[in-house]
Amino acid sequence: VILLFHSKNVLFGLCMVLVLISLMWLQLSCSGDMSAATEEARRSSEQQPPPPCPADTQASAADDPSWGPHKLALIIPFRERFEELLTFVPFMHTFLNKKKIRHKILVINQVDHYRFNRASLINVGFLESGNDTDYLAMHDVDLLPLNDALDYGFPEDGPFHVASPELHPLYHYKTYVGGILLLTKKHYHMCNGMSNRFWGWGREDDEFYRRLRKAELQLFRPSGITTGYKTFLHIHDPAWRKRDQKRVAAQKQEQFKVDPEGGLTNLHYQVESRHELSISGAPCTVINTKLECDQDQTPWCLLG
Repeated sequence: VILLFHSKNVLFGLCMVLVLISLMWLQLSCSGDMSAATEEARRSSEQQPPPPCPADTQASAADDPSWGPHKLALIIPFRERFEELLTFVPFMHTFLNKKKIRHKILVINQVDHYRFNRASLINVGFLESGNDTDYLAMHDVDLLPLNDALDYGFPEDGPFHVASPELHPLYHYKTYVGGILLLTKKHYHMCNGMSNRFWGWGREDDEFYRRLRKAELQLFRPSGITTGYKTFLHIHDPAWRKRDQKRVAAQKQEQFKVDPEGGLTNLHYQVESRHELSISGAPCTVINTKLECDQDQTPWCLLG
């Protein structure tokens, strides 16, 4: 019995040794396979060039000569229309990229307590647009171009009214120059910018038309566009965002007058802050701006 018990212990010991040897061999085999796989992956990664980072891709596109030498400052006079801005910025960034137009989008956000002044905000955009741009678009935030044939290129010969009366969904009179107007910086400076007297909604474009005439600048408009009043999408909701159309004190008479001296030369403002943002991947710069008002000259900058 003792010999039988001893034999069983020997057999059990031999079995355990064999199991340990098998486990060691398996571990070494797996380690070798993993090391080989790792080495193969390393060699493969060394043979493949690293993927370009987004900045490199953007730089190569910007250096492409087919984009041309000019750069557009897209100026958006703005106050509180955030839902429209969320649609506008990515839409226009994509639209202009498809047309290979270098651009930067400037949102001039009025943060003071005065009434909205579109013209003064465009003046601010012109002065804050930087030396890397050579022409500007005075662009409403609620107007989106739907026709790819619309020209946003450098308006060398004279101001180019993209949202011309025969295409704009709302305004059709011949002297209308609002909505979307392109000018070289030289031509805008020749007009002394826009008048700062227009607080509230409307009439600043009509006064600017007279400035164009005075500066003897020829106005150009699109040709060959067959989409008519469906050329643009007007995304403004008048029920949700009511326009400030009130006329206060002498404003009723003053709104039809020409401002012969005012413009860039008598603009007063402060930049409260500047922010670089990305909306759905589209970059823009928001410039929070406080305008100043001479209440002796334009008491209608306040609603009383």
